[in-house]
Amino acid sequence: MLEGTTSDVQVAIVGGGHNALVAAIYLARAGMTVEVIERLPHVGGAAISAQTFDGYDARLSRYSYLVSLMPQDLIDDLGLELELLSRDTASYTPYPGGGLLVETAEGPATRDSFRELTGSDAEFAAWQRFYAEVGTIADAVAPTLLAPLPHASDLRGSVDPTIWADIVEHPLGEAIERRFSHDLVRGVVGTDALIGTFASLHDVTRIQNRCFLYHLIGNGSGEWRVPVGGMGALTDELERVARAAGVVIRTDALVTDVAARDDHVTVSGSDFSVTADWLLSGVAPYVLDLMLGKQPGPKPSGSQLKVNLLLSRLPRLKSGMDPAIAFAGTFHVGETMTELEAGWQQATHGAIPEHAAGELYCHTLTDRSILGADLAASEAQTFTYFGLHTPYEVLPDDEAADEALTRMFSALDEHLAEPIEPLIIGVERKSPRDIEDALGMPGGHIFHGDLQWPWLLDAEPAVLPAERWGVATEHPRVLMCGSGARRGGAVSGIGGHNAAHALLDFIDAQQS
Repeated sequence: MLEGTTSDVQVAIVGGGHNALVAAIYLARAGMTVEVIERLPHVGGAAISAQTFDGYDARLSRYSYLVSLMPQDLIDDLGLELELLSRDTASYTPYPGGGLLVETAEGPATRDSFRELTGSDAEFAAWQRFYAEVGTIADAVAPTLLAPLPHASDLRGSVDPTIWADIVEHPLGEAIERRFSHDLVRGVVGTDALIGTFASLHDVTRIQNRCFLYHLIGNGSGEWRVPVGGMGALTDELERVARAAGVVIRTDALVTDVAARDDHVTVSGSDFSVTADWLLSGVAPYVLDLMLGKQPGPKPSGSQLKVNLLLSRLPRLKSGMDPAIAFAGTFHVGETMTELEAGWQQATHGAIPEHAAGELYCHTLTDRSILGADLAASEAQTFTYFGLHTPYEVLPDDEAADEALTRMFSALDEHLAEPIEPLIIGVERKSPRDIEDALGMPGGHIFHGDLQWPWLLDAEPAVLPAERWGVATEHPRVLMCGSGARRGGAVSGIGGHNAAHALLDFIDAQQS
């Protein structure tokens, strides 16, 4: 503890998501006393598994479903016993009379699929050029994610100038339309810019560009991997390692007030009070402001409809594609660029998009360990749907959310050789409002707010360790460690790692 303080612990962490656990592990291993305070009966936040359907032994990754940005170096450093599997199929996008298959390791099947869609090899060549150039940004940025923030000028020189301009300086839609001629290919490219982000691909603020970049830089490759045992396997392992390091975890503890002073921070609830030298916040910045008694800025607004399904078997496709291939990766529904832009326009005017757009993913084609013995021995499969352009304001109640679900089924049925509903054993839908109620994420925004560039602008100050690591708040004793941190968002652990290292750097500087 700092000289002269009488704190209960050195570090209190509000919110027990995966980032909070990562931060707690690093700080406890450094010899600090750490307490994690979580309002739910369990830690993990959105990165949990749950038996979603009564009477069926299937533990679904209820809110987040794949691991994309978590660096392997971080997994190894934490000593996590975690298995992540790759998928042979990256994506499949059906269209009348066929489907666009993109393999994880793009080969002849991918080339032939582009040729069948467009009638030539030109679009596939454009695809390969674009993602090779995007790879230069990933190569430059990925190694910096577990280090102090670079400045933009530190990165720009190692990236092809054209792709830097396309991804960083101009709305992404301009590059997509210039580089690709087919509406469906444009949409497949653009969808990575819209997951959890409500925007046009031509938005001048370029929030869609930032979302796109984060989806493509994980481990330098952008590959999204399947956690064996579901997302809860990651959280369970983080909890195990945290407890082994000496972290105290307090659950069922709703924080109602945070008082940050010059020499300590007090975290209070209805039946507890913890005084700490430092506070790390794993909750959204909007929520932290409320806890601090401050007037928060505009409330974030989430934009996704999350649907979990348990099916008796895989549905057959009109295209004739083997469903075990089509559904093994990301199955795109209603995602031509025209459809994406139309859905955004309709939602901005307060209407549920007429034609649902989103992505379907089948965990159990890669990992059946989330199923009990009886289900695993059957043909049953779990599906997760992530719908786009369904913001908080457009789905204000259950009636609206149910209508969005109906439109999702209709959009999916357009590509199936049989209706999906007779195959459904269980269904759960989560609107942004449902996610807000369940997880405390304001507006149901899965990133806690708009994503920021994973670097500093050249004019931005970076004097204090918290500024250099992208975890600073207005109070020097309070750091962001969750998705609201500069490089937060997704299941990455990066926010937790960086908050812990910023605090340790500060303490080291004070002691030297």
